[in-house]
Amino acid sequence: MAALVLAAAGRARILQLASKANPTWYPVSSFSSSSVPTVKLFIDGKFVESRSDKWIDIHNPATNEVIGRVPQSTKAEMDAAVAACKRSFPTWADTSILSRQQIFLRYQQLIKENLKEIARLITLEQGKTLADAEGDVFRGLQVVEHACSVTSLMLGETMPSITKDMDLYSYRLPLGVCAGIAPFNFPAMIPLWMFPMAMVCGNTFLMKPSERVPGATMLLAKLLQDSGAPDGTLNIIHGQHEAVNFICDHPDIKAISFVGSNQAGEYIFERGSRHGKRVQANMGAKNHGVIMPDANKENTLNQLVGAAFGAAGQRCMALSTAILVGEAKKWLPELVERAKKLRVNAGDQPGADLGPLITPQAKERVCNLIDSGTKEGASILLDGRKIKVKGYENGNFVGPTIISNVKPNMTCYKEEIFGPVLVVLETETLDEAIKIVNDNPYGNGTAIFTTNGATARKYSHLVDVGQVGVNVPIPVPLPMFSFTGSRSSFRGDTNFYGKQQVTHIIKQEQHGILSSSNGLHHSPN
Repeated sequence: MAALVLAAAGRARILQLASKANPTWYPVSSFSSSSVPTVKLFIDGKFVESRSDKWIDIHNPATNEVIGRVPQSTKAEMDAAVAACKRSFPTWADTSILSRQQIFLRYQQLIKENLKEIARLITLEQGKTLADAEGDVFRGLQVVEHACSVTSLMLGETMPSITKDMDLYSYRLPLGVCAGIAPFNFPAMIPLWMFPMAMVCGNTFLMKPSERVPGATMLLAKLLQDSGAPDGTLNIIHGQHEAVNFICDHPDIKAISFVGSNQAGEYIFERGSRHGKRVQANMGAKNHGVIMPDANKENTLNQLVGAAFGAAGQRCMALSTAILVGEAKKWLPELVERAKKLRVNAGDQPGADLGPLITPQAKERVCNLIDSGTKEGASILLDGRKIKVKGYENGNFVGPTIISNVKPNMTCYKEEIFGPVLVVLETETLDEAIKIVNDNPYGNGTAIFTTNGATARKYSHLVDVGQVGVNVPIPVPLPMFSFTGSRSSFRGDTNFYGKQQVTHIIKQEQHGILSSSNGLHHSPN
């Protein structure tokens, strides 16, 4: 398994090493010299071959070599996966909450033990550095650990003597079959935001990982099986549009969790809601970092560089926009010098600070958005479009890029670039900066850098964004809270993980208990 991920050198080496994998669980199955490994489905506790005649190539972004193929699941296969979820639900829902908790206590330990293996799979398929990939797994692991505290999250409520002889009890019960649709940029973290919380609460789950990066999710499924999760409680299908439509339309699926682009998120929210499902959709972003002149310059510049260019900018919480207030605009040359020092390389190479973008098309889009800045009057202070990485000349690399003199009406500001690009605006006052942030349609995250408490308080109270950091560049909440993206960055009534996630995947039932001389009578409301 570990060896497969070292296979950037070529397809033959991939096949040679993959053939050593355990075929009973490993997510690939074909090892002949004439083909590349094919990803399996996970249905009713078994890793099974797809019968599809439609396949999607999986590429290593650092080389663009084909390293595997993933099926577009057939209708029959997707129906079988939901049927397994539905069939296993009554028994799983009736399983003691303490027994479910024990499974996820074992699961979090197995993830810890296999963290580096999962990270290497992520680097192979997604391209991010090993350090970023390990962080991907770790942040998902934190949600699994939080899921182990489910006993307190599933407590109901009581009110005695609402009338002379009646007490009221409220129960929190599992909803049924839930589903998740995950993006390419966090192959471990986002699935771990979804199925552990749903399952520990007594639901069964249908997972559709991104067709570009299925390996980590498949390994996570095996580890969950090893933790004692019953067959059929987690099922995995693969595909693109047909699989998404299937999840939105299937009558047995009660709730959908989605993370990805605005176009897809709006579509899934509308179509899933139309079919009576609960839908939560985390979507695009344009996150602003406001730099005040009284900020700690050394710390602020370091934080900006990491938050803007880490993970090659392919994260919805990337700090992709800097607003320099007043004298802080003088720091721009030093910011450029620090960004120049970042090392671009394949993610598994020592010392790499950022790896490639996911596809050639993603690289082309990022380069076109950089080019639009020059056409619309902005200045490129650092241009990463023509970077070449020795030994990986065919990779999808874009180096750190900084665009200054940007105005809010420019395309490079209005679009989410999703690459290692920082656009820089300048204002004279904090109020001007707040207006820019609030006028932007996105509301995922923002940060202010200042040493003044009153300034920090003013900003955090007036800015209309889901998550606000004070000298914290990527203010993603810990799992006991919820991820609270807002405005065009989110659709739905309940956010991911924390208490709100439980609300997304449980139903509330109230029952009245009537005491009388004839005994107890149970009266559901």
